[in-house]
Amino acid sequence: KFNLYKPDEKAETEIARAVGEAKGSGKHVLIQIGGNWCIWCARFHEFVTKDSQLDSLMNANYVVYHLNYSKENYNVKLLTKYNFPQRFGFPVFLILDGEGNLLHTQNSWYLEDGKTSYEREKVKSFFREWSKNSLDPSQYKEQ
Repeated sequence: KFNLYKPDEKAETEIARAVGEAKGSGKHVLIQIGGNWCIWCARFHEFVTKDSQLDSLMNANYVVYHLNYSKENYNVKLLTKYNFPQRFGFPVFLILDGEGNLLHTQNSWYLEDGKTSYEREKVKSFFREWSKNSLDPSQYKEQ
């Protein structure tokens, strides 16, 4: 049974932990917001973790946290802090840097492939384009 989201968890504390880990390991934080009720949240998790290349790409570049959104705990304070990402539906993804700054909010609809799955190349591009390395200015110096 799908049970990634923890309504009773202290999300602010867990995000602070993820930010600290990301800073120490040279990664960004990927927050997947949704709930155990969300079929698309379950599909994304399964889609990425069953594809070894996507799973490796995600884990090499991000500290991942699953932020709960459910009737038990809507995490209103955090969603307000991050500019109401729930407006995009679920799952919705946030990218934070190693200081906890919000870099990007990703509507998962743009990663989908039809009505039942995600598109591999779109997910791979999302993971690559928001990685810490991709946002490193030294990558873009003129030769």
